[in-house]
Amino acid sequence: MKVILFGATGMVGQGVLRECLLDSNVQSVLSVGRNNTGLNHKKLREVKQINFLDLTEIENALSGFDACFFCLGVSSVGMSEENYRNITYDITLSVAQTLSKLNPNMTFIYVTGAGTDSTEKGRTMWARVKGKTENDLLRLPFKAAYMFRPGGIIPLHGVKSKTKIYQLVYDVTRPIYPLLKKLFPNSITTSEQLGRAMIKVARLGYPKSIMESSDINNI
Repeated sequence: MKVILFGATGMVGQGVLRECLLDSNVQSVLSVGRNNTGLNHKKLREVKQINFLDLTEIENALSGFDACFFCLGVSSVGMSEENYRNITYDITLSVAQTLSKLNPNMTFIYVTGAGTDSTEKGRTMWARVKGKTENDLLRLPFKAAYMFRPGGIIPLHGVKSKTKIYQLVYDVTRPIYPLLKKLFPNSITTSEQLGRAMIKVARLGYPKSIMESSDINNI
């Protein structure tokens, strides 16, 4: 399986990239991002791209892939709806539309979040925007598309958040990770479980197009 990965330097993307590089079913990974990962691996190739709203310059590098793992995203804290929508909806759909034309047999997996609002009408801004993003992705002519909605994610194997306050919380709670998993088995997953589940679903499919943490943990 040949994979394109967006957001490889973020916490989720780091975990997904790690599992892709370890998995014998993944032949190669193309990481597309504003910054390089800093990793050197025989499976990994990287393309630097600043403008995700126009991929014309790199389109020749984006064909011939079996799956896209889209892990790019930001927190909505302190953001206006317009700015959050620009990053969360506009960029995601721009990338997905391009990939669906270049790779009609591709499986597209989008990492969204628990609480996403599929009705697009709720009171929570980020949930509405994520809901519209999910809905419009599912309408694109991919071979298949899946929305992963993890709740709490425990970072393992050196994976770190680029948001300092989030990383501080992870560092403080690290000693009780096993307890958190035991207390909230349907709400918490790990970066390892998330990455492995994405690879397996891309390869074998899944009966549901939207997956919550409990689904992710059971795959």
